[in-house]
Amino acid sequence: MSDYQTIDWSVDADGIATLTLNRPDALNAFDLTMAVELERVFLTDARDDAVRAVVVTGAGRAFCAGMDLSAEGNVFGLDESLSPTPEEFRADYTSDAYDDGVRDTGGKVTLAIHALPKPVIAAINGPAVGIGATMTLAMDLRLASTKARVGFVFGRLGIVPEACSTWFLPRIVGIQQALEWVYSADILDADAILAGRLVRSVHEPDDLLPAAYELARSFVRDRSPVALGLAKQLLYRNSAAAEPLEAHLSDSLAMYYTSIADGKEGVAAFLEKRTPVFTGRASELPRIYPG
Repeated sequence: MSDYQTIDWSVDADGIATLTLNRPDALNAFDLTMAVELERVFLTDARDDAVRAVVVTGAGRAFCAGMDLSAEGNVFGLDESLSPTPEEFRADYTSDAYDDGVRDTGGKVTLAIHALPKPVIAAINGPAVGIGATMTLAMDLRLASTKARVGFVFGRLGIVPEACSTWFLPRIVGIQQALEWVYSADILDADAILAGRLVRSVHEPDDLLPAAYELARSFVRDRSPVALGLAKQLLYRNSAAAEPLEAHLSDSLAMYYTSIADGKEGVAAFLEKRTPVFTGRASELPRIYPG
């Protein structure tokens, strides 16, 4: 879309959106403009019911080379005059001062990605370092090119992993692997991230996007957007629940509401040996969790 400066956004006839990080001359380095635009696209454009799944990749030879460190002042856009306590910050983190001056911009992006009730696939086409690596953790699956290079390099800069990565990374690769990668701050090649189970598969460069698109279409073709959206919520939230009763309660509500809506069409289509025509919308998911 023409009103984005750092990303490109397009949607094909099947509802597969392509989000391209588009600062190729800077190896798609993440800056404050990109942060705002990525959060916006996942909170607005990607939530259009015409969009069924999102594939994220980078323009040129990189996915994202991390934070653009050339900005003047605090390169993360933070207000160095503030010194909130944990209690003060948690009580008021949505206030303008803390939202703009303390909150991690990458974290706001990954929260928006995570909240999207649709499949999101990263096609890591080249270097993905720092926020370039951690933003992909909130995406549901990651595919990589043989040219991908991933680095959780925060220790080299004297900072910590961000973008909610301390929640996502151990859940994807396990705590031991997560700690090793963060402690070492090494640049990992495609073989290493595949062996560590960070990525689903590795592809030759020209095959990466076709594989991501094929996978995305296989997820949404003849599928209920409501069932997919609820399944995403259930898997993420219940995998972190304290006990299986929580899964039972939320599963039950999700099963109930789908069984009286798209589930009726799905069962009828199965019995009549035809393709289902689901009418539910991802923008109208029933509420299955309190609050």
